[in-house]
Amino acid sequence: MSKLVICEKPSVAMSIAKVLGARERRDGYLEGSGYVVSWCVGHLVELALPGSYDERYAKWRKEDLPILPRQWQYQVSSATKKQFGILRQLMNRSDVESLICATDAGREGELIFRLVYHQCGCTKPFERLWISSMEDSAIRDGFASLRPGSEYDALYEAALCRERADWLVGINATRLFSCLYRQTLNVGRVMTPTLGMVVQREAAISAFVPEPFYTVRLLADGCEAVSDRFTEKSAAVALRDACKKEMQTVVKTVVRKEKQEKPPALYDLTTLQRDANRLLGFTAQQTLTYLQSLYERKLATYPRTDSRYLTEDMAETLPGLVSLTATAFDLDGSLPVHAAQVIDSKKVSDHHAVIPTRELQNCNFAAMPKGEFAVLQLISARLLCAVGEPYRYAETTVELECAGQVFTAKGRTVLDEGWKAVEKRFFPNKVEKQAPVLPELSMDGTLPIASVDVKEGKTSPPKHFTEDLLLQAMETASADEFPDEAERKGIGTPATRAGIIEKLVQKGFLERKGSGKVKNLLPTDKGEALVTVTPEQIQSPSMTAEWEEKLVQIEHGAYAPEAFMEEITGMVTELVQNYEAVKGAQVLMPERNVIGNCPHCGAEVVDRQKGWFCANRQCRFVLWKDNAYFNKIGKHLTKQMAEKLLRDRRIRVKDCVSQRTGKTYNATVLLSAEEDGRAVFSMEFENGGGK
Repeated sequence: MSKLVICEKPSVAMSIAKVLGARERRDGYLEGSGYVVSWCVGHLVELALPGSYDERYAKWRKEDLPILPRQWQYQVSSATKKQFGILRQLMNRSDVESLICATDAGREGELIFRLVYHQCGCTKPFERLWISSMEDSAIRDGFASLRPGSEYDALYEAALCRERADWLVGINATRLFSCLYRQTLNVGRVMTPTLGMVVQREAAISAFVPEPFYTVRLLADGCEAVSDRFTEKSAAVALRDACKKEMQTVVKTVVRKEKQEKPPALYDLTTLQRDANRLLGFTAQQTLTYLQSLYERKLATYPRTDSRYLTEDMAETLPGLVSLTATAFDLDGSLPVHAAQVIDSKKVSDHHAVIPTRELQNCNFAAMPKGEFAVLQLISARLLCAVGEPYRYAETTVELECAGQVFTAKGRTVLDEGWKAVEKRFFPNKVEKQAPVLPELSMDGTLPIASVDVKEGKTSPPKHFTEDLLLQAMETASADEFPDEAERKGIGTPATRAGIIEKLVQKGFLERKGSGKVKNLLPTDKGEALVTVTPEQIQSPSMTAEWEEKLVQIEHGAYAPEAFMEEITGMVTELVQNYEAVKGAQVLMPERNVIGNCPHCGAEVVDRQKGWFCANRQCRFVLWKDNAYFNKIGKHLTKQMAEKLLRDRRIRVKDCVSQRTGKTYNATVLLSAEEDGRAVFSMEFENGGGK
């Protein structure tokens, strides 16, 4: 008898199969040693389109809203039907007595497996593999401690709620606003609040009026000190002139304090993405892609984690990993290891922090893709820094008095570079503003003034969002409304935030702009228009953050899935029933050149540069202007022809040219669509034949 192991990706299946001894390759799976190992290739099963519930939902009409399925329907992705068929056959094999869920150990991985399991009608028992590393030893340990699949039922319920809530909000709100404003306006449960934060930030920047301020700076015996700020230049000038008359200053206080800066915590996914954006210019999605590849190549631990600590059982092996990592990057392998700084099982949720693995010792860095190596450097440097000595320094604060005013100077002397010495080895070009070293000064002594002048400055507006700053805002989305909360709730999860940002860019709501490697994320006119017309409940970060918190509670069995879905359904119903179009919104969103309706989903088909595209971005229907099918019969597809095809689904074409014989003929071209919306052409000849 055999056990069927279902992974999320082929590369993961290959690694697991190797450890299990399943070495016989088959079509879509591997087999051997009592195991059959196969994979899902991402989401094989997905929620059905609205038209599956009722034919009238194939077209976008406001009067049909809200669409609230009573019994949720699923469909097999058209692109992965073959692999789904393979999995169904394997599940039904008489020699397969049980299954092992080996998809990624998280909410979405659980959903991927369960949907395939249920869609195949499988009732065989299954267990759960839960690992944080693809190292051979971690895989072996994971298979030695498999858990009953039922222990993860709450995780599956949370994943279902997330998926169905996104469907309800996305389908209903997108259709509502698209119908009212006659163009596709994609709305999402997390996507739209994220867009709202960017639009509000840009509005604050535009409304900001800089205010000038003035300070007086004097230089005395190598010590540069500055006064408090003045709002009036005349007051600063008066102080400057008074100091010039006195030409000396008195040392009122000299305070020297020894301080230290603790090493930074290890990386979770979000902090890694933020640093990779700030230091390397990587987008959040690029960082996730690189890290996922490192995970699959066994060089890094599980990417999609929100933890920044390690579990207590890792303390014993940590010194060896630190030494190995340091040696791999040509550092002293005997670096100090203060394991207690990074060990805290109470702060680890599903997965521990992102760290490199022992496979570093077998890695050829020179052969690695540059992006992957840069991310590997980041997580390796962070591990070595996190277990290191504190950065110690002495900070001296001096107060000088002249003309009745106090001037302040601060200096710093490094006592022990500690973990920052390691950071400098990895990133020698990282520039930090250094405080000056102040001269030795004695209390009540007088110093001659070498120079004194007035400096003008201006208050600064809020910063544009970069991916670093937007990820931070998403992580602490409720901070502005609830600043005193002990734990601020975020929107999205570490696993989804990169995809949300990328989707906003792809949908044309945000754009990356800037001349440097770190780009600003700015709203487009379309993005600003969408936020202008969407009501508060759709774009509220605090409401979305509350939903995210409840999904976490569902994972832990602390909140009822039914209650969560009732909230979402109620909000969608209220939105559809009570929302009215914003007056004058046509100025914000002028109508586009619509030539007809999509034969697949019923949405508008819009004239663009290279073709006529379905306005529903989830649909793949397009009529290319440089159309291969029409080129093949010696014709050019015009706008008038496209309009007739969309209206009648057929068009009579004269003097077509046969590629085989060169002869001309008359025929009727028929238009239909595949399951995913892609256009399909066929031909009827005038004698009744077909081609």
